Amino acid sequence: MRVLLAGGAGYIGAHTAVALLDAGHEAVLLDSLDNTSAIVEQRIAQITGKEAPLVTGDAADDEVVESAFAQHGPFDAIIHFAARKAVGESTQQPLEYYANNLDSTFALLRVGLAHGIRSFVFSSTGTVYSDPADLPFTEESTRHLVELSNPYSRSKLMNEVVLQDVQRVHPELNVTSLRYFNPVGAHASGLIGEDPKGIPNNLMPFVARVAVGRLERINVFGDDYDTPDGTGQRDYIHVVDLAEGHVAALEKSRPGFFAYNLGTGQPVSVLELIASFERAIGRELPKVIAPRRPGDMAATYCDPSKAERELGWKARFTIDDMTRDVWNWQQKNPDGYQG
Repeated sequence: MRVLLAGGAGYIGAHTAVALLDAGHEAVLLDSLDNTSAIVEQRIAQITGKEAPLVTGDAADDEVVESAFAQHGPFDAIIHFAARKAVGESTQQPLEYYANNLDSTFALLRVGLAHGIRSFVFSSTGTVYSDPADLPFTEESTRHLVELSNPYSRSKLMNEVVLQDVQRVHPELNVTSLRYFNPVGAHASGLIGEDPKGIPNNLMPFVARVAVGRLERINVFGDDYDTPDGTGQRDYIHVVDLAEGHVAALEKSRPGFFAYNLGTGQPVSVLELIASFERAIGRELPKVIAPRRPGDMAATYCDPSKAERELGWKARFTIDDMTRDVWNWQQKNPDGYQG
């Protein structure tokens, strides 16, 4: 298959491009480069020995998407990663999150459908589940828009509604929504990894930057949750496992709308993740307890058995594998892609 990856130079997009190329598919990247670097195109080629051409531009702009089709089409499928994704930031910038995260889907669908794509894979999130009592979350767990705690999660659930409506009037189309839990890790080569611009909103890159001295200490947001050690629990998944989940979804595609959880099913607390990272680097890291962040839940983890049953996919890597690979990436790239 020939696949257009919107947001393809980003963290998950780059790893998915590698997985697609390794599986014998073709990949083209479309990215605004607002939160990544053009050097990713070269790094993908280094890893795979194959090209994944980069088109620079906003996936929410129909003309930009049309230009990607004109230069590198036709495409069999689109994988849509292009979104703003920080839960806490979304509570402060709701309009920006709704505009970006919905407009990009609209543009990709308009252009993709006009050009006859057969599959559309959407980067969704495990935070679409609204009732904490449903743990572990299955694909049938509660999803009520008004009960979600932040605009990021609402924007993702809105997208899923749009995609289901579009698929109903295009019954030949495969639409797959992959509900990620918490992607971490990096490619074993150390050539690609997570490199957010500014101060990271997610825990793992923040911890890694403390480890190399770019940040002073780790902020642990809340130690009074109803969890075994009082800190929030998340279902961390290695980004390589996640990337392979996209390949599985494309290769098993068939007409209809389908949703899958992608996670390990094993909750890991903030303090457990930090302890794993400390084992990887062989020393303790400075940390401080800070107030809870708005929009955060005590625990989120999934039942990923549907993806194993229907896609033949299962996460392979442990939390220690994840922290090891992040440390390898951060040591080789102490200043990220700009180093």
